[in-house]
Amino acid sequence: MRTLALLSTGGTIATTAGEQGLAVGVGADDLLSAAERVWGFGGVRVQTREVHRLVSFAESVGDVLALARAVREAAREVDGVVVTHGTDTMEEAAFLLALTHDSPVPVAFTGAQRPYDDPAPDGPRNLAAALRWVGDPRSDGTGVNVVFDGDVLPAVGTRKVDTLGLKAFRAPGRAPVAAVDADGVRLYAQAPKVPTLMRPDLEPPRVDVVAQYLGADATALRASVTAGARGVVVAGFGAGNPTPETTRTCVELLDSGVPVGLASRVGSGPVSGLYAEGGAELMRAGAVLMGDLSPWQARLLLAAALTHTDSASGVTERCRTWLAAVGAVPERG
Repeated sequence: MRTLALLSTGGTIATTAGEQGLAVGVGADDLLSAAERVWGFGGVRVQTREVHRLVSFAESVGDVLALARAVREAAREVDGVVVTHGTDTMEEAAFLLALTHDSPVPVAFTGAQRPYDDPAPDGPRNLAAALRWVGDPRSDGTGVNVVFDGDVLPAVGTRKVDTLGLKAFRAPGRAPVAAVDADGVRLYAQAPKVPTLMRPDLEPPRVDVVAQYLGADATALRASVTAGARGVVVAGFGAGNPTPETTRTCVELLDSGVPVGLASRVGSGPVSGLYAEGGAELMRAGAVLMGDLSPWQARLLLAAALTHTDSASGVTERCRTWLAAVGAVPERG
């Protein structure tokens, strides 16, 4: 019999309605009981643990690293771990956990779009699916995944794509690892092996995301570095193009030793250095093209790389190697 750990962190799945709005108040035991009413778990034993009770938009990097440490501790004792988490920052928390997870024990993040006391809550079914996934031995070695509305998605590349709809997460350009329903687990693809890039006991340095929009100048970029950012990720137009002023300032930052990552503000597809005075210029200057990662995941990757070295070239090389390993960019010949 497999033993699983359910780690509760709060989020909509654990909220109930009150006069001031939704608030977290439901514990792990009650969440498990609701999931058990969807599907029984006769073949597994589930241990429940409370990590914290937060709505995820109030979560900090330190909170997620504390969760990563709790997952690491649990993984020494159980066969699979499920984390109930808010959807607002789930794509970032799952990704950051993937950067620290060095165990074959599978980890599944799940949550809900509707609160616990909704007349038709989605949380119990999502949690039941996540428990069924990590309770299946075929999930061993698949790393960190997001289980939502019946899909098992790799943490790398997953994005929240709907504010309120039940199918809230997708991994654009990447196949689901599996599907889970009342009949069991249907395995579709092999999850990419995610190299460990940081320790969960070491908080990474500040890295900011600077968005591009019509007529954007470099004010926010310069302010970020002045405020102490050790690196920046530009959320560029299209396939990864900043405005000309932003491009020039990024080149200056790279020349001064500040690493720059280039992602896209578009919800799907990789970045590519195509245009003069845009992505092509940044690629020549040594920016990290972040492949199909969202700007928010790219920020965490750059920050994790900075825990190893202050050298811009060293950070760039470490990021490029990691991105190739997870299929976010092509392998270099």
